Amino acid sequence: MMRSVGTLTRADLAETINRKMGFSRAESLALVESILAHMCNAMADGENVKISGFGSFVLRDKKERIGRNPKTGIEVPITPRRVMTFRASQLLKERIANG
Repeated sequence: MMRSVGTLTRADLAETINRKMGFSRAESLALVESILAHMCNAMADGENVKISGFGSFVLRDKKERIGRNPKTGIEVPITPRRVMTFRASQLLKERIANG
């Protein structure tokens, strides 16, 4: 049985940069924040984000469509919106599958 072993946080990423690269804790956290901000800004501008060997954050524009309230069965319009999906790279899929 597989189980979650925790959650990787910004602080964890900064700690790894601090240990492996020798930057100060403040510099390491600033680097993590800068990368995440750059990714968020790109997606807010409609760009996909691809990290080789890891995966892609892909944006999709969904058109307005008719949905159904599952409790009442009444049809309601679902407004157009942009959604983001994550597609893992083949390398990441293999690493996850092989533990």
